[in-house]
Amino acid sequence: MSGASGFVLGIDMGTSGARAVAMTAAGEVVASGSAKLAAFSDDHRDPVGWWKAVRAALAETLAEIEVAHARAICIDGTSGTMLPVAADGAPLATPLMYNDPVPDSAIIERIAAHAPEESAAHGATSGLGKLLTFQPLPGVFRVIHQADWLAGHFTGLYDVSDENNALKTGYDPVARKWPDWLARTGARADLLPDVLPAGSPIATVSPAAAEAFGLPSEVLVVAGTTDGCASFLATGADRPGDAVSALGTTLTVKMLSDKPLFAPQYGLYSHRIGDMWLAGGASNTGGAVLAAHFETGRIAALSESIDPATDTGLDFYPLLKPGERFPVADPAFLPRMEPRPAEDAEFLKAIFEGIAGVERLAYERLVSLGSPALRSIRTVGGGAKNATWTAIRKRKLAVPFLPVLSEEAAAGAARLALSGAREAGLL
Repeated sequence: MSGASGFVLGIDMGTSGARAVAMTAAGEVVASGSAKLAAFSDDHRDPVGWWKAVRAALAETLAEIEVAHARAICIDGTSGTMLPVAADGAPLATPLMYNDPVPDSAIIERIAAHAPEESAAHGATSGLGKLLTFQPLPGVFRVIHQADWLAGHFTGLYDVSDENNALKTGYDPVARKWPDWLARTGARADLLPDVLPAGSPIATVSPAAAEAFGLPSEVLVVAGTTDGCASFLATGADRPGDAVSALGTTLTVKMLSDKPLFAPQYGLYSHRIGDMWLAGGASNTGGAVLAAHFETGRIAALSESIDPATDTGLDFYPLLKPGERFPVADPAFLPRMEPRPAEDAEFLKAIFEGIAGVERLAYERLVSLGSPALRSIRTVGGGAKNATWTAIRKRKLAVPFLPVLSEEAAAGAARLALSGAREAGLL
């Protein structure tokens, strides 16, 4: 590979392991590596295991390329995973993971009493709640996020975060600061990291990191992001109105907006990315409903006999049980899956149409809350592979369906590294 423009590195620390990619200035992934967390630790809360997995994934990637041409590194981590550290980065307690509830419910009640309604710091798995849980420990230097801690291994700095990871810890992305109300919850300001925009330069790699990986001393480490934001960026969506639908067990929709959207009744808040905002919501419909009625092979076989250009005329809202989050916020919202057609293919088609209808309503909801008009959709998740469902969705949503550049969160982190490298004049 030519070193004329160099390459950047993106690292994703996910729930089961780490993945790294090398990306050229043109956005092409030219090398990758991965490592399972289980190969290094039997405890997914073990930070030493995290680092060993990252180190292994990065080493595998670097073995495929000319390391001298590396320009920048960016790391994403699971949103809301936090740990208290000493000044040298040493963990002072077992981390609380993204889905770990705060042990003391009184802390969550205290946050609820003082946090604005639209803050992402609410809830049992609150990042702010984790800060309040850890801050009484002796010797705490900072309470930081998983991505912050891993980035610290490359810079030697354990007091820097990014605007995306800091959101659930109470950071105000509109004012771009830690808000004054945090003090009323009892949070210690001196334990909060400094916050930079995602993709902004932090520092060059430390001498120890440069030596460990054979990296040039001028390689830049840039502020990271959450795994969810990185996964969105990996697709190539990069303009207001660009959206990504994830057709997994549930349906999630995300869209880039030119203004922040906050709607607590839908669990909707916005991440700041550059001069844009990433907003989205999660429905309870999705692949789980399909799986409750048909096996995977049966779905594929039935799909072959469905004409996606015609409509069943049925108005399904497919749910497994009562209750919806988005685009309808109603814990008692009832599924609509009647009348059931006699033919299985027609029933499957009605479910496909129903989920596509919820998807359309979800984007209409975002627009009603202030987002730009939907201009394109990229699709990820298992449902993206079903051509019949895709054709039905295209008919229902009536916007261009664009190809996904990557579904790897590490590629999204690499795109932020590209941004930071360009800002610093390295590419």
